[in-house]
Amino acid sequence: ESLRFTDFHVSPTCAPTRSAIMTGRHEFKNGVTHTIHERERMTLEAVTLPQVLKSAGYTTGIFGKWHLGDEDPYQPNRRGFDEVFIHGAGGIGQSYVGSCGDAPGNKYFDPAIRHNGTFIKTQGYCTDLFFAQAKKWIGAQAKVGKPFFAYITPNAPHGPLVSPGPQYDALYSGKAINGQKLNDGAVAYYSMITNIDENVGSLRQELKSLGIANDTLLIFISDNGGTHTRYFKAEQRGQKGSMYQGGTRSPAFWNWPGKIPSGVDCTALTVHIDIYRTLAELAGANLSDKSQQQAEGRSMLPLLEYPQSEWAERTLITHVGRWQRGAAEKSKFAKCAIRNSRYSLVENKALYDLKTDPGESTNVIESHPEVVAQLRHAYDIWWQETLPLMVNEDAVGPPVNPFKAAYWRQFGDGPAKADDDGNGNPNRKKRGSSR
Repeated sequence: ESLRFTDFHVSPTCAPTRSAIMTGRHEFKNGVTHTIHERERMTLEAVTLPQVLKSAGYTTGIFGKWHLGDEDPYQPNRRGFDEVFIHGAGGIGQSYVGSCGDAPGNKYFDPAIRHNGTFIKTQGYCTDLFFAQAKKWIGAQAKVGKPFFAYITPNAPHGPLVSPGPQYDALYSGKAINGQKLNDGAVAYYSMITNIDENVGSLRQELKSLGIANDTLLIFISDNGGTHTRYFKAEQRGQKGSMYQGGTRSPAFWNWPGKIPSGVDCTALTVHIDIYRTLAELAGANLSDKSQQQAEGRSMLPLLEYPQSEWAERTLITHVGRWQRGAAEKSKFAKCAIRNSRYSLVENKALYDLKTDPGESTNVIESHPEVVAQLRHAYDIWWQETLPLMVNEDAVGPPVNPFKAAYWRQFGDGPAKADDDGNGNPNRKKRGSSR
């Protein structure tokens, strides 16, 4: 029932994708080169998508995972969101030395959620909670006729793999995919996905019940490429955390009844940074000079109106990042790919023809020297302009995870000392290590 983009790409991992959506430009230009160690913090200089939409009269809400900085200046309430219902870090219960950490002892069931700056102790499974709060908030906006932007970002099906319940596990336990029996982790993984599907269906029904389905654009995407590819990889090479298509290709369903085509595929090369300009144009927002300069993506409106519209050739950069602290300059060609609609140059040494070899199995670099030269030149220019914008490479985080410190201040049931690891444990790990 949607317009499906079959060649839509995101970043190889989560925080980078989220910053690209929020700013309309490559994550490295936001200082986001990792998912931890302060390198997940989105530069405070960026003009965010919710800020742009608010300038057009929209109210904005986030429900789930933020993962672009847990310190107060980086929090979504300071970045354009009116309603904030989130967990900390990159996943519920995760914690790393420095600024990236969730509330202490958090679990997928009955998690402590930070709601507009105050922690509340919930009851239920995390995904259900995020969608329930989003529907409640959307209903309130619909009641007063307020245009809204709801950014619903469940942590599932990210690890740890915790099933929403035995009724879901029963659907997959003992089953096999491509002749491989699902292990316990895969059963939980597919159970988590089924729960997301049900919640998306419930959200769609809620929009219909509120009478706003035909006035609401619903977008469904992922924040990285596939996982659990041992069972199914769609004939693609790589998975989450890789520079191959398997690490960046994402589902992309755009649903707007009566306004854009349904049951149609669009094959144009599109990417997460295009969402910024697309939603700004649809909302009637006027981008400031700073936003115009910042946003590198294109408006997808021509494709939404007519999926076969001409779409100019483009060059896109994928870089996994995640290098060791202080190693940015020497990591230029490590885990990177530069591509256009046909070719992908991987790590400056392998060229793949995506038209004839979507699985990226045959290196044709010797056969297309002119293509290689063009892609290398574009990448050299990009790297030089991007390197100075990686503002978090030498950042030093706080001695205590901000979410834990705030939780302990509110409930008074735990330590918040400068000599702990952010979990209330003695800090025996060197800076830069991770759990």
